[in-house]
Amino acid sequence: MEKHTRLNITLPESLANELNQMARELPDKKSRIITKALELYFDELDGFIAEKRLAELQNGKTTTIPAEEVWAELGL
Repeated sequence: MEKHTRLNITLPESLANELNQMARELPDKKSRIITKALELYFDELDGFIAEKRLAELQNGKTTTIPAEEVWAELGL
């Protein structure tokens, strides 16, 4: 079972109202709806980050490290 951390967040009233409406309609816990929404959003952000890193690599703003060097440093 995954460990949970309690957070105290402040939302714009319009989002809070929409969250309450979704929780009543589904019915589901607000925390579960927020968790699912964040998971989807983070998946999208992962794509943006990957594109950014690829562009940096293509533009010469960053370099790669050969896997063999990483393995050697880790003693693998």
